[in-house]
Amino acid sequence: MNRLRSNWLLVLTHIGALLPLVLLIWDFSQHQLSVNPIQEVTLRTGKSALVLLVLSLACTPLNTIFRFRPALRARRWLGLYAFMYVALHLLIFVGLDYGFDLDLLREAIFEKRYALVGFAAFLILLPLAVTSTKGWMKRLGRQWKRLHRAVYLAALLAVVHFVWLVKSDIREPLVYGAVVVVLLALRISAIRKAASRARGWLRDSIFRKVSDAHSGAHSGAEI
Repeated sequence: MNRLRSNWLLVLTHIGALLPLVLLIWDFSQHQLSVNPIQEVTLRTGKSALVLLVLSLACTPLNTIFRFRPALRARRWLGLYAFMYVALHLLIFVGLDYGFDLDLLREAIFEKRYALVGFAAFLILLPLAVTSTKGWMKRLGRQWKRLHRAVYLAALLAVVHFVWLVKSDIREPLVYGAVVVVLLALRISAIRKAASRARGWLRDSIFRKVSDAHSGAHSGAEI
């Protein structure tokens, strides 16, 4: 029980990350996908990948600004699950859409801009997934952090991929893009310190209000 209590965020991470895949398999088995099942499966795996990737980027600010250390333990798993959905997304595109035809795939990647940036994002995420273990962290040393900063570029490319894919209503991918930009900005020292000061001011303000309310209630009870 104590172990479960200390690892509650990891448990939620595993459940939440696997749930979209379970629902997708269930809908497929029950023939509940849309009239274009390949397109729906492609969109669902891609969106799951983007959500998990953004959540993995949010882990470091949650720790540095809000002192929420459990987020760091979930960061690696969120990134790996994001890569899993990216790989499924690409596999569906390569296998179901183009039947593993290399000539057609080459044409698609270089003629369709959304496919090109999506493939570029995959190529960036691939070495990050491979080097996500503690062993690779020790081997690469300081270079490990430099390498893994490329995840922000992959996330931005994924947002561009989403924008160019949907074409018409781009509000949803732009929301993801705005979140990625904010998370990237929070890595800048001055912005991170300002956010930390704002958090401290807000915490102290709430504490004072609660304390004043408690004091007022106590005084009223004495009267």
